[in-house]
Amino acid sequence: MIFQPTCGLGRTQKPGSSRTRRVGPAVLALGLALAPFATIALAGAAFAHHGWSWAEGEQMELKGSIESISMAPPHPMLKVKDAKGVVWQVDLGNPGQTARSGFTGDTAKVGDGIIVLGNRHKDPKEMHMKAVRITIKGVNYDMYPERIRTN
Repeated sequence: MIFQPTCGLGRTQKPGSSRTRRVGPAVLALGLALAPFATIALAGAAFAHHGWSWAEGEQMELKGSIESISMAPPHPMLKVKDAKGVVWQVDLGNPGQTARSGFTGDTAKVGDGIIVLGNRHKDPKEMHMKAVRITIKGVNYDMYPERIRTN
């Protein structure tokens, strides 16, 4: 039996029927009690994804060639093969930041040389970094200009 919500709080209606079934107060109370925890958990996951806490504070430079380009949300991403043949995942800025940097899906192609300045994953086994700047054919594309540290 499939039930679909109707306009009454805590009531459900069988399709094609005018009879309603009341959801018990305990079920409603449990749902209301758990809702804030679900909200906090989802917000925490979103914050963790969009934050920098997973990345080291020190910046590094990665030189290599582009293996693939993805402009799909939530973050455009490149796969970059370094001189040792290791493939890195390079997260760019969000789509708006990436577009403001001047980088588009047509800016580069697979096989192009690239220099990435950014912060690598804290786990050294993860070949993953967040780019603050990428340089292709001598042109800089600054994803996070306020984070660029050059010494």
